[in-house]
Amino acid sequence: MTEDHLPAGPSGDDNRLPLRHEAQPVHALAQHRAGTALALELQEEQRRNDDEIDLLAYWHILVKRRRLIIAVLAAVVALALLFTLTATPIYRATTVLQLEKEGIQVVQVNGIQPGGDGGWDPEFLQTQYELIRSQSLAERVANEMNIDQAAMDRLVDAGWLGRMLGLLHPQSKQQARQADAKATERQQLRAAASLISSGLSVEPVRNSRLVKLNFDSPSPQFAARAANAVADGYIASGLERRFGASSYAKSYLEDQLRLTKIKLEESERKLVQFAQQENLINTGDQGQSLAVQNLTQLNAALATAQDQRIRAQARWHQASSGAMPADMIGNSNIRLLQQQKGQLQAQYQLKLQTFKPDYPEMQQLKSQVDELDRQIAKEVAGVRASVRAEYDAAMTQENMLKGQIAALRGEALDVDNRSIQYNILKREVDTNRQLYDGLLQRYKEIGAAGDVRSNNISIIDRAEVPRGRFKPNLTLNLAIGLLLGGMLGVLLAFLLEFLDDTLKTPEDIEQKLKLPVLGIIPKLGPKESVVAAAANSQSSFSEAYRSVRTALQFATDHGVPRTLLVTSSGPGEGKSTTALALARNLTQLGKRVLLVDADLRNPSLHKTLGMRAETGLSNLLAGACAFNAAVQATDDERLEVILAGPLPPNPAELLSGSKLVSLLTVGSERYDHVIIDGPPVLGLADAPILANAIDGTLLVVNSAKTKISAAQIALKRLLVARARIVGCLLTKYDARTAGYGYGYGYRYESYYAYGNKPRLTKG
Repeated sequence: MTEDHLPAGPSGDDNRLPLRHEAQPVHALAQHRAGTALALELQEEQRRNDDEIDLLAYWHILVKRRRLIIAVLAAVVALALLFTLTATPIYRATTVLQLEKEGIQVVQVNGIQPGGDGGWDPEFLQTQYELIRSQSLAERVANEMNIDQAAMDRLVDAGWLGRMLGLLHPQSKQQARQADAKATERQQLRAAASLISSGLSVEPVRNSRLVKLNFDSPSPQFAARAANAVADGYIASGLERRFGASSYAKSYLEDQLRLTKIKLEESERKLVQFAQQENLINTGDQGQSLAVQNLTQLNAALATAQDQRIRAQARWHQASSGAMPADMIGNSNIRLLQQQKGQLQAQYQLKLQTFKPDYPEMQQLKSQVDELDRQIAKEVAGVRASVRAEYDAAMTQENMLKGQIAALRGEALDVDNRSIQYNILKREVDTNRQLYDGLLQRYKEIGAAGDVRSNNISIIDRAEVPRGRFKPNLTLNLAIGLLLGGMLGVLLAFLLEFLDDTLKTPEDIEQKLKLPVLGIIPKLGPKESVVAAAANSQSSFSEAYRSVRTALQFATDHGVPRTLLVTSSGPGEGKSTTALALARNLTQLGKRVLLVDADLRNPSLHKTLGMRAETGLSNLLAGACAFNAAVQATDDERLEVILAGPLPPNPAELLSGSKLVSLLTVGSERYDHVIIDGPPVLGLADAPILANAIDGTLLVVNSAKTKISAAQIALKRLLVARARIVGCLLTKYDARTAGYGYGYGYRYESYYAYGNKPRLTKG
């Protein structure tokens, strides 16, 4: 091989892969499978949502956006301070009331007012709160306080806004007052009531029956007056409602009594007229007529007469049979005569033993006995006649009663027929009388209760003129401003972080791209230049690239790749600077390095090195010059470069030809390492073509600038082109901007003061 011409390619077909890939088919297939697996893993990573909460990551976001958070916090606090200083001072006066469901019951009259037991009733308390806030109470207070348009104007003028409007627009204010003067009294009353309602607030005291009536106003005197007026008006309205309820009940009962009395008189008049018309007499005994009562009495007398007749008949039958009733014998001389007869008969029989019946004394005794027999017979006949007379009298009385009952029965039936309407009228009279009596009793009770006003609301503490303003509260407003500002700043920081889809930290690259981070290049300050930082071997910039060089030595099994492509997803991410810095750091190890500017669309190495790019890679690939003619020396004898040369119209066709493989082959033979400064991956076919032909590819990522999607797409394109990616390089990294603050994260510290060299640390 001569130095003037590149060797021929492995085949006349420029689209075929280089021969070294054909010589190792198993290795190429393994590389392709690994690249395909990594691409699939990247696609899966894009679709997967990470549900884990990383508090440290959130802290890094807050530290990163600390300036934004502080700015928002300061703005909100400033607004709160401005509002506090310019707001109208508001004074609060408070009156404390005690609410009881039931007042002192002097006279117990149920049903006049709604209510129940005196226990805890949230509905009752809520009702009272709404009554305090009612429009009617506000209008009542406005009337009692005699709030007119002038008073309302003074309250408005008390604020800074009213004073400013009065100074800036005095004519407009005067016109407004004239227009208000033309308003009706009702509108003024509504405006005054609205003023009372807007300043009033009800604050219940927890676990008690106490309630605070707060009134806020720019005038402390007006606030105290209004608070007390609301309390007095509320108590007065409650008493009026109670008295109004009893008055209404009395009026209603008076009307009902009058109507009921008229109905009662009318019903009684109809009853009397009907009784006179039908000739009905009611004795008042259970509503029965006279005929019915007489019939009832005759029936009772008939039953008695029948009983007497049955007993008399039994006595007569007994007397007729010869057996005298014992009571009749006891009531006559028969028993005495029978005793005398018995004595004479006993003497006669005794003397009959001595004398004969014809004996005169015996004849005398016999005549005495016969005389007694006549007397006994006469007495018995008298008794029998008396029993017969008693029987006949009982029979006669019974028959007479039966006749009278028969006569009265028809009359009673006729009276009953005529008494149906009478009974209807009488029931109506009784009903009206009961209603009238009940209403009269209720009217008397309500009249007694109406004279006693029991109040269930009492004032515990009256409002006094406040000494200090209630709001705006400077401390409270500043605290709220701090809280809201902090929350708003944090939310805005997280929102911007959520919308920011760039790669910022090495962890982002490892998680999103699944590639190792070979190095982190710190971001230079605004007054630092790349040339000066690279020339200073003790700078953190130079130390970072030395660390990358060290990492590249372990990237493959044979150390730093002989041919290395440095590319990125887009322009301006630091690939040219990286390629030049790596080339210089490799020469420091005694290596001969060839640096090739393969960005044939927007080259930049010639500007950095201060060389002319009249002849370069485009001429070499097109066959317009020899290899030695394209190579240019630099200030470092171990570093030579091939610039891009004239910009060709077809960079992809040039890079796809066999000349690129020949260039890499010759460069690998003459130099220890060939560093290729490649074009960006996205939107161009140049970088995948170069990556396919080179031993290793280093992907450069600009911290906080390269988007995740762009980097992933670039990585997929390289993997599809069977590129051997050795890792990523994170450039322009600012630990503070990335959220690691001071002393945490990745930083380069210089220890030269202690005899040590700078090193990469991870805090």
